[in-house]
Amino acid sequence: MKSSSSHDTIGEVLRLGGGFAADERAGIVATLSSLDSRLQSFSAGTVDVLLTVKDRDAAGQRTMLETWIAGTERVVAASTRDDLAAALLEVRDETIRQITDAKNQTEARNNPRLRTGRGDKRSGGDR
Repeated sequence: MKSSSSHDTIGEVLRLGGGFAADERAGIVATLSSLDSRLQSFSAGTVDVLLTVKDRDAAGQRTMLETWIAGTERVVAASTRDDLAAALLEVRDETIRQITDAKNQTEARNNPRLRTGRGDKRSGGDR
């Protein structure tokens, strides 16, 4: 069910891909809920998240969390941890870090190329 807010939550946008059963969804959403604070930065309907695990419960298990946000590059976080709970925490934290880094690069106060000339000492002025 879609909330009436203007932002998506992980519970609304998360799709479970290969390796996960529907009855695991609630626990996974609870584990990934820290992503909500990052997703609130984006308008509703602009975020899509896919969680997959390959070779579950086998040596070499690979967990991936892919996030698509309209107007940005795809964010991909992967973990090769054998413990699924630890892998979920790792991909969650890496996704948060990548989204934060991407937002910081697009904010003018953090990107000199996006700043206006206001207060720029190199713009000439009196010498």
